[in-house]
This record gives sequence, structure tokens and C-alpha cells, in this order.
Amino acid sequence: MADDETVRNESEGFPNSDAAFDLTGGSPEPELRELIGDMSPDEFRRFGHQAVDWLADYFEHPERYPVQPDVTPGALVDALPRSAPDQGEPMDRILADFERQIVPHVTHWNHPGFMGYFATSGSMPGVLAEALIAGLNNIGLLWKTSPALVELEQVTLRWLAEWLGLPKDWFGMTLAGASVASLHAVIAAREAAKEQARVNGKRFDLDKLTLYTSEQAHSSIEKTMLVLGLPRENCRKVGVDDEFRMRAELLENLIQEDLAGGFQPFCIVGTIGTTSTTSVDPIAALADIAESHSLWFHVDAAYAGAAGILPEKRHYLDGCERADTFLLNPHKWLFTPMDLTAFYCRRPEELRQALSLVPAYLRSEQDERAVNFMEYAVPLGRRFRALKLWFVMRYFGRAGLMANLREHIRLAEGFGKRVDEHPDFERIALTPFSVVCFRYKPAGVDEGRLNAINQRLIEAINATGEFFLSSTVLHDQFTLRVAIGNIHTREKHVERLWELMLEKSSEALTS
Repeated sequence: MADDETVRNESEGFPNSDAAFDLTGGSPEPELRELIGDMSPDEFRRFGHQAVDWLADYFEHPERYPVQPDVTPGALVDALPRSAPDQGEPMDRILADFERQIVPHVTHWNHPGFMGYFATSGSMPGVLAEALIAGLNNIGLLWKTSPALVELEQVTLRWLAEWLGLPKDWFGMTLAGASVASLHAVIAAREAAKEQARVNGKRFDLDKLTLYTSEQAHSSIEKTMLVLGLPRENCRKVGVDDEFRMRAELLENLIQEDLAGGFQPFCIVGTIGTTSTTSVDPIAALADIAESHSLWFHVDAAYAGAAGILPEKRHYLDGCERADTFLLNPHKWLFTPMDLTAFYCRRPEELRQALSLVPAYLRSEQDERAVNFMEYAVPLGRRFRALKLWFVMRYFGRAGLMANLREHIRLAEGFGKRVDEHPDFERIALTPFSVVCFRYKPAGVDEGRLNAINQRLIEAINATGEFFLSSTVLHDQFTLRVAIGNIHTREKHVERLWELMLEKSSEALTS
């Protein structure tokens, strides 16, 4: 990494320049900078090539960086100027400072050793598309503000639904993340409950609405209640079985209890690939219960939904065709750069009823094929996200994406087998996809010490800079998670992680 005094050759990184910005190519007098316009096309071409070259080197050798930076909170804040510059600075200097000051503080999600949370990576075709998205800078308010944005979004999400074996006539749109998508699902559910109460001549009481989800569900489900001003405690967390799947019979009991207590059940949320363990709720059984009580049924398949493109994993999505809303994140396991959540709705009229607000300055001629996404979503504007999904789907094809997912699943199964075969390690949950949950459990060690030992173990692994793992708590046991999902991760990386695990576990036991 270059320091303050280093000037790097362009082939090795960004050059470091202290030259003043010069519009004319001559004297850098301050008065010449008073009316600085945009970068010239020639400058854009030159610096664009430098940026692409840097990115190509980055993708080729991500291991040259530690996965997590060895920095303290506030270090970058203290290192940067307290105020923005009054005068423009040369792009050479900005790019050099990006490498010198910013990159050392970055956690590298594109590193093959990043196996925390849900490992993800933006593929190079998607990165190229992201650059084009920024260049076009379309804002999808109405169909007429970018017909390409609106219609490509419709096409790519229909393609994706077909790959997943889901209804191709579902209304689909992209959103910034699964949390935002689930919020839209619950908004639609609330609207449907309101209409149902009106039709049945019943009182609609927001404080009495109850939502049901697994105790293993993502925290964003509970947060929707806070955002919508509904009582947080009205998010009922249903118990799970030994495989961390929601228990349908407990769900039914809770609904019956709430009905008897004067509450108004309105939504059930099932999960395909829970955050801690990637467990899969009994989707078909939940759909049965939702239908029997006329409740909205939402499915959160943010991580594991992508596995539905694999014939051998498609059964995990059985019953999803009966959902009212469904989401998955191509920015997780389909190698599309952040951010892109695919959100589907079987009953989009509920969203439009709740969210359509068209001021005079945005009214336009009506055409049944001209979709205005702003009428179905909280944000008014939207990015041209579908372009990067279109690039990824076309570049890899279904076969290429399937091959990558199968390799990640194979690597996870191999790591899980190592855990199972070693007497000092214990698998805590099943591995239906590419996440392994386990802990270090050496013989003769008191159960009360194991949590602290495993905490030290993960800290030691992450401190090497070779890997980043995350953790969770299952059955009150501190649990390590190895999430394999990075497009750059190979067998050698998994083997190296196991070597470190054996080495650092002994140290964690004696420290």
C-alpha cells in the first residue's frame, strides 16, 4: 500500500499527484479554476481506465488485503480533513487518496476469505453494469421518465421467477434490500386487513393487529411493526423445532389465542434460509394456515431463495406459489452488486391502494402497459437496478449460476464433514445450503467455559486477516458460522480455514 510519499506507476495502482487542477493544461493559477465544469471526456476516459485497471487488479488478487482492516473506530474520521475543499482537486490526487486512505479502512466483502453473515460478492459483469447505471443516471419515477428502466425490470424479474418455478404473472419490482421489501409486504398485508374489516363490517384497530413469524426470523420483520407504528409486542415469535423451523401447530395455537383475546391476526411470515442457521420453515403448512384464517402470507427467501434455481434444491420453495408476497436478494447469492432485492406480489392492488399518491406535477397519460413503480413503493425514485441483474443473468446464464451455487454447497458440505469427523468439534445445525454452524467442544471441558473459548476462537481466526467469520447463539451456545457464498472462494481457502481452525482452537483452549 502506498504511503504519503510514494508515487506509484499507473500499472501498479493509482498515481499520487500533488499538482493543482489545471483546466487549460498550462499554469495552475487559482483564477482559472473559478468556473470548473465537469470532467472532459478525454479525462474521464483516462481516469476511467485507471479505475477499471485498479478494479481488475483487485478482483485478480483480493488476498493481498486483510479481510478486515486492523483499525480502530474513528481512525479514518481523524485522518481526513475536517472540512471539504473550497477549490477542486485533481482526480489523480483523489484516486491516490482512495487507495492510500480509504482502502486500508475497508472490510473486503469480495475477499474469498469473507465467510461472515451471508457471504456475498459483486461479479465483474455486475460491476460493469453498475458503472453504466451511474452513467445513465436514470431515475424511475414514471414509465416515461425511463421506459427502459421500467420494462427491463419487468422482464428480468419475470425471467428470475421462471428460473425459480414461481408464477410468471406475479407483479415484480426491485427494492433496496430485504428489510425494505418486507416492509412493503406488511404494508400490503395491513391494507388487505383493513379492506377485509370494511367488507365484513368489523372495526379495524391498528393496536390489535398481530403478525406471526419464527423466533429465528430476521429482525427486519419485527422492525416493520415499529416503522408502521404497530405495537412491537404484537409481532408474535413462534417457537421452532430441533431443526430451527417454525412449528405450524404452535402458530395455529397463537392465532387461536389472539382471536379469543380480541386481537386481529393479519400476516404470517415464513422464512427460507433463516439468518442464523439457514433453516427452512414449513412453507406449505404455513400457507394452509394463512388461507384458513384469510391472512396475508409473506415469504422471506433473501439468502436461500437463489438455491431454487437448482432442481435438487427447488423443493425448499414448495408452497411459495401460494404466497401473497415473496422476496430474494440477488445481491447475496446471485453475484449482483449491492443493492438489489427482487420483490414479488400476487396482489399488487393492495400496494397501490396503500401507496399510490400522484401529485399534479407527476400525472401522465394512462396506458395499461405503462407501469409507474412509484405507485407501488415508498420511494418515489428508483435506480436502474435491473440492468445489473440483466447483465449477470445473461453473462452467466442459468447454467453458470447453478455451477457456482453447487460449488459453494459442495465446499460447505466438505467443511461440515470435517467438523462431523473431528472429535473436538460439533455441528449445531443442519447445512441445507452453504452455511455451516458449529462450535469447538473439546472433551473434558466444562460446558460453562465453551462459550468463552469459542468467542476467543473466532476472534483469533478473524485477527489473522485471512478470514472473517460471524457468530450466533443457538440453544444458549455461542456458535460459529462459516458462510460460503463468495464467487472467488475455492477449495484451497476452505482447507486453509480448517487448518487455522485446528491451530487456533488449541490456543483458545489454553489462553
